[in-house]
Amino acid sequence: MKAAEILELESLTFAERSFADLADPDSALPAFFRRPDDGRLLVDEKEDLLAVAFRWDERWIVANYLYHPVHEEAIDLFEGTGGDLFMEEREVWARAVREYYSEAIRTGVRPAIEDIPPDRPEKCADLLKEVFGQRNGERCLDCCCGSGIGSAGLRSIGLNPLAFDHDQALLSLGFAQGRLDPCETACIDATMASAYFEPAPYGAALMLGTIHSFDREIWEGIAREFLSLSERSLLTVATKEEMDLVAAWCEDEGRSPEVWENERDAVYDRWVCLT
Repeated sequence: MKAAEILELESLTFAERSFADLADPDSALPAFFRRPDDGRLLVDEKEDLLAVAFRWDERWIVANYLYHPVHEEAIDLFEGTGGDLFMEEREVWARAVREYYSEAIRTGVRPAIEDIPPDRPEKCADLLKEVFGQRNGERCLDCCCGSGIGSAGLRSIGLNPLAFDHDQALLSLGFAQGRLDPCETACIDATMASAYFEPAPYGAALMLGTIHSFDREIWEGIAREFLSLSERSLLTVATKEEMDLVAAWCEDEGRSPEVWENERDAVYDRWVCLT
Protein backbone atom coordinates (compact mmCIF):
# COMPACT_ATOMS: atom_id res chain seq x y z
CA MET A 1 0.00 0.00 0.00
CA LYS A 2 1.36 3.40 -0.98
CA ALA A 3 1.83 6.19 1.57
CA ALA A 4 -0.80 8.40 -0.09
CA GLU A 5 -3.37 5.60 0.08
CA ILE A 6 -2.77 5.09 3.80
CA LEU A 7 -3.51 8.76 4.46
CA GLU A 8 -6.38 8.76 1.92
CA LEU A 9 -4.71 11.38 -0.26
CA GLU A 10 -4.31 11.61 -4.02
CA SER A 11 -0.65 12.59 -3.65
CA LEU A 12 1.87 13.72 -1.06
CA THR A 13 5.48 14.79 -0.69
CA PHE A 14 7.75 13.76 2.16
CA ALA A 15 9.57 16.61 3.88
CA GLU A 16 12.74 14.49 4.12
CA ARG A 17 14.82 14.52 0.94
CA SER A 18 16.03 10.92 1.21
CA PHE A 19 15.46 7.76 3.20
CA ALA A 20 18.77 8.30 4.96
CA ASP A 21 17.49 11.68 6.23
CA LEU A 22 14.68 9.97 8.16
CA ALA A 23 16.93 9.51 11.21
CA ASP A 24 17.73 13.25 11.36
CA PRO A 25 15.11 15.27 13.30
CA ASP A 26 16.03 18.44 11.40
CA SER A 27 15.06 16.81 8.10
CA ALA A 28 11.36 17.08 8.98
CA LEU A 29 11.45 20.81 9.76
CA PRO A 30 10.42 21.97 6.24
CA ALA A 31 6.93 20.67 7.09
CA PHE A 32 6.50 23.40 9.72
CA PHE A 33 7.36 26.53 7.75
CA ARG A 34 3.93 28.14 8.22
CA ARG A 35 0.49 27.40 9.63
CA PRO A 36 -1.24 24.77 7.48
CA ASP A 37 -4.76 24.75 6.08
CA ASP A 38 -5.42 21.14 7.08
CA GLY A 39 -3.69 18.24 8.79
CA ARG A 40 -3.66 14.47 9.23
CA LEU A 41 -1.99 12.49 12.00
CA LEU A 42 -0.88 8.87 11.57
CA VAL A 43 -0.26 6.62 14.59
CA ASP A 44 0.69 2.95 14.85
CA GLU A 45 -1.02 0.08 16.63
CA LYS A 46 0.50 1.27 19.94
CA GLU A 47 -0.71 4.82 19.25
CA ASP A 48 2.86 6.05 18.75
CA LEU A 49 3.22 8.78 16.12
CA LEU A 50 4.35 7.62 12.68
CA ALA A 51 3.83 10.75 10.60
CA VAL A 52 2.03 14.06 10.38
CA ALA A 53 0.72 15.52 7.12
CA PHE A 54 -0.05 19.20 6.50
CA ARG A 55 -1.81 20.85 3.57
CA TRP A 56 -0.97 24.24 2.13
CA ASP A 57 -3.30 25.18 -0.72
CA GLU A 58 -3.52 21.87 -2.64
CA ARG A 59 -0.18 20.37 -1.60
CA TRP A 60 0.30 17.86 1.23
CA ILE A 61 3.71 17.64 2.97
CA VAL A 62 4.46 14.74 5.33
CA ALA A 63 6.99 14.62 8.18
CA ASN A 64 8.00 11.13 9.33
CA TYR A 65 8.64 9.91 12.87
CA LEU A 66 9.72 6.34 12.23
CA TYR A 67 13.31 6.88 13.35
CA HIS A 68 13.52 10.02 15.51
CA PRO A 69 11.61 11.71 18.35
CA VAL A 70 8.46 13.72 17.79
CA HIS A 71 8.59 17.50 17.35
CA GLU A 72 6.21 19.20 19.77
CA GLU A 73 5.45 21.87 17.17
CA ALA A 74 4.13 19.14 14.86
CA ILE A 75 1.49 18.17 17.41
CA ASP A 76 0.63 21.83 18.10
CA LEU A 77 0.22 22.57 14.40
CA PHE A 78 -1.94 19.50 13.88
CA GLU A 79 -4.22 20.32 16.78
CA GLY A 80 -4.71 23.77 15.31
CA THR A 81 -6.02 22.27 12.06
CA GLY A 82 -8.72 20.10 13.62
CA GLY A 83 -7.59 17.43 11.16
CA ASP A 84 -8.24 13.69 11.02
CA LEU A 85 -6.49 10.89 12.90
CA PHE A 86 -5.41 7.72 11.07
CA MET A 87 -4.03 4.43 12.40
CA GLU A 88 -1.83 1.88 10.60
CA GLU A 89 0.60 -0.87 11.55
CA ARG A 90 4.16 0.43 11.87
CA GLU A 91 5.55 -2.10 9.39
CA VAL A 92 2.91 -1.23 6.79
CA TRP A 93 3.91 2.45 6.97
CA ALA A 94 7.62 1.55 6.96
CA ARG A 95 7.10 -0.46 3.75
CA ALA A 96 5.28 2.48 2.17
CA VAL A 97 8.07 4.87 3.15
CA ARG A 98 10.74 2.57 1.72
CA GLU A 99 8.73 2.28 -1.48
CA TYR A 100 8.39 6.07 -1.78
CA TYR A 101 12.15 6.63 -1.77
CA SER A 102 12.93 3.50 -3.78
CA GLU A 103 10.59 4.66 -6.54
CA ALA A 104 12.48 7.96 -6.70
CA ILE A 105 15.69 5.98 -7.30
CA ARG A 106 14.04 3.58 -9.76
CA THR A 107 12.67 6.40 -11.92
CA GLY A 108 15.35 9.03 -11.43
CA VAL A 109 18.71 7.25 -11.29
CA ARG A 110 20.35 5.60 -14.29
CA PRO A 111 20.98 1.92 -13.50
CA ALA A 112 24.55 0.68 -13.22
CA ILE A 113 25.82 -1.62 -15.96
CA GLU A 114 25.21 -5.29 -15.24
CA ASP A 115 28.70 -6.71 -14.66
CA ILE A 116 28.14 -10.02 -12.85
CA PRO A 117 28.56 -13.44 -14.44
CA PRO A 118 25.24 -15.00 -15.51
CA ASP A 119 25.76 -17.95 -13.17
CA ARG A 120 26.43 -15.94 -9.99
CA PRO A 121 22.77 -15.62 -8.89
CA GLU A 122 22.35 -19.39 -8.99
CA LYS A 123 25.60 -19.93 -7.10
CA CYS A 124 24.55 -17.43 -4.43
CA ALA A 125 21.12 -19.02 -4.05
CA ASP A 126 22.73 -22.45 -3.69
CA LEU A 127 25.11 -21.18 -0.99
CA LEU A 128 22.27 -19.51 0.90
CA LYS A 129 20.21 -22.70 0.80
CA GLU A 130 23.16 -24.72 2.11
CA VAL A 131 23.67 -22.29 5.00
CA PHE A 132 20.11 -21.36 5.97
CA GLY A 133 18.06 -24.22 4.55
CA GLN A 134 14.47 -23.71 3.42
CA ARG A 135 12.79 -21.10 5.61
CA ASN A 136 9.26 -19.82 6.18
CA GLY A 137 9.15 -16.05 5.78
CA GLU A 138 11.61 -14.98 8.49
CA ARG A 139 13.32 -11.59 8.13
CA CYS A 140 16.87 -11.55 6.73
CA LEU A 141 18.95 -8.41 6.39
CA ASP A 142 20.76 -8.11 3.05
CA CYS A 143 23.71 -5.89 3.95
CA CYS A 144 25.48 -4.02 1.13
CA CYS A 145 22.95 -5.59 -1.21
CA GLY A 146 24.24 -4.01 -4.42
CA SER A 147 21.86 -4.91 -7.24
CA GLY A 148 20.04 -7.51 -5.19
CA ILE A 149 21.57 -10.86 -6.09
CA GLY A 150 21.46 -11.85 -2.43
CA SER A 151 17.87 -10.67 -1.99
CA ALA A 152 16.73 -12.77 -4.94
CA GLY A 153 18.49 -15.80 -3.48
CA LEU A 154 17.04 -15.19 -0.02
CA ARG A 155 13.53 -15.06 -1.45
CA SER A 156 14.13 -18.31 -3.29
CA ILE A 157 14.63 -20.13 0.04
CA GLY A 158 11.67 -18.51 1.76
CA LEU A 159 13.37 -15.69 3.64
CA ASN A 160 12.01 -12.12 3.63
CA PRO A 161 14.92 -9.80 2.75
CA LEU A 162 15.34 -6.23 3.94
CA ALA A 163 18.06 -4.85 1.67
CA PHE A 164 20.27 -1.79 2.08
CA ASP A 165 23.16 -0.15 0.24
CA HIS A 166 24.41 3.39 -0.39
CA ASP A 167 24.97 3.02 -4.17
CA GLN A 168 21.88 4.38 -5.92
CA ALA A 169 22.96 3.18 -9.37
CA LEU A 170 23.26 -0.41 -8.17
CA LEU A 171 19.91 -0.18 -6.40
CA SER A 172 18.35 1.19 -9.60
CA LEU A 173 19.75 -1.79 -11.48
CA GLY A 174 18.29 -4.14 -8.88
CA PHE A 175 14.86 -2.57 -9.29
CA ALA A 176 15.10 -2.76 -13.09
CA GLN A 177 16.10 -6.42 -12.97
CA GLY A 178 13.38 -7.29 -10.47
CA ARG A 179 15.85 -8.55 -7.88
CA LEU A 180 15.07 -5.79 -5.36
CA ASP A 181 11.62 -5.03 -4.00
CA PRO A 182 11.09 -1.24 -3.55
CA CYS A 183 9.09 -1.91 -0.36
CA GLU A 184 12.00 -3.83 1.15
CA THR A 185 14.97 -1.69 0.10
CA ALA A 186 16.65 1.35 1.64
CA CYS A 187 19.48 3.59 0.48
CA ILE A 188 21.57 4.22 3.61
CA ASP A 189 25.10 4.19 4.99
CA ALA A 190 25.45 0.61 6.24
CA THR A 191 27.49 1.78 9.23
CA MET A 192 24.27 3.44 10.47
CA ALA A 193 21.88 0.54 9.85
CA SER A 194 20.78 0.23 13.49
CA ALA A 195 19.25 3.72 13.27
CA TYR A 196 16.69 2.32 10.82
CA PHE A 197 16.29 -1.42 11.37
CA GLU A 198 15.43 -3.74 14.23
CA PRO A 199 17.55 -6.88 14.81
CA ALA A 200 16.63 -9.81 12.56
CA PRO A 201 17.03 -13.58 13.00
CA TYR A 202 19.13 -13.84 9.82
CA GLY A 203 21.59 -11.69 7.92
CA ALA A 204 23.60 -11.99 4.71
CA ALA A 205 26.49 -9.82 3.54
CA LEU A 206 27.57 -11.36 0.24
CA MET A 207 30.90 -10.23 -1.18
CA LEU A 208 31.24 -7.79 1.69
CA GLY A 209 33.73 -5.71 -0.30
CA THR A 210 37.30 -5.36 -1.42
CA ILE A 211 38.91 -4.47 1.89
CA HIS A 212 41.99 -2.27 1.48
CA SER A 213 44.16 -0.78 4.20
CA PHE A 214 42.76 2.71 3.49
CA ASP A 215 39.10 1.67 3.87
CA ARG A 216 39.48 -1.11 6.42
CA GLU A 217 37.87 0.96 9.20
CA ILE A 218 34.79 1.55 7.05
CA TRP A 219 34.30 -2.14 6.32
CA GLU A 220 34.93 -2.99 9.94
CA GLY A 221 32.19 -0.54 10.96
CA ILE A 222 29.82 -2.09 8.44
CA ALA A 223 30.60 -5.62 9.60
CA ARG A 224 30.18 -4.82 13.29
CA GLU A 225 26.89 -3.01 12.66
CA PHE A 226 25.67 -5.96 10.61
CA LEU A 227 26.63 -8.44 13.31
CA SER A 228 24.81 -6.39 15.94
CA LEU A 229 21.60 -6.63 13.90
CA SER A 230 21.59 -10.28 12.79
CA GLU A 231 21.51 -13.37 14.98
CA ARG A 232 22.67 -15.92 12.38
CA SER A 233 25.03 -14.06 10.07
CA LEU A 234 26.58 -15.06 6.75
CA LEU A 235 29.48 -13.04 5.31
CA THR A 236 31.48 -13.73 2.16
CA VAL A 237 34.64 -12.16 0.72
CA ALA A 238 37.01 -12.89 -2.13
CA THR A 239 40.32 -13.55 -0.35
CA LYS A 240 41.69 -15.37 2.66
CA GLU A 241 43.30 -12.14 3.91
CA GLU A 242 39.91 -10.42 3.94
CA MET A 243 38.31 -13.38 5.67
CA ASP A 244 40.94 -13.31 8.41
CA LEU A 245 39.86 -9.73 9.14
CA VAL A 246 36.15 -10.64 9.07
CA ALA A 247 36.67 -13.59 11.41
CA ALA A 248 38.61 -11.39 13.84
CA TRP A 249 35.80 -8.81 13.84
CA CYS A 250 33.31 -11.57 14.58
CA GLU A 251 35.37 -12.80 17.52
CA ASP A 252 35.70 -9.25 18.84
CA GLU A 253 31.88 -9.10 18.86
CA GLY A 254 31.71 -12.30 20.92
CA ARG A 255 30.72 -14.46 17.96
CA SER A 256 32.13 -17.87 17.01
CA PRO A 257 32.91 -17.79 13.28
CA GLU A 258 32.87 -20.92 11.14
CA VAL A 259 35.01 -20.29 8.06
CA TRP A 260 35.35 -22.35 4.88
CA GLU A 261 36.32 -22.04 1.23
CA ASN A 262 33.39 -22.00 -1.17
CA GLU A 263 34.10 -24.22 -4.18
CA ARG A 264 31.16 -22.79 -6.15
CA ASP A 265 32.76 -19.40 -6.73
CA ALA A 266 36.50 -18.74 -6.94
CA VAL A 267 36.06 -14.98 -7.41
CA TYR A 268 33.21 -13.26 -5.59
CA ASP A 269 32.19 -15.44 -2.64
CA ARG A 270 35.24 -17.67 -2.34
CA TRP A 271 35.55 -17.41 1.44
CA VAL A 272 32.51 -17.88 3.67
CA CYS A 273 31.97 -17.05 7.32
CA LEU A 274 28.90 -18.21 9.24
CA THR A 275 28.52 -16.92 12.77
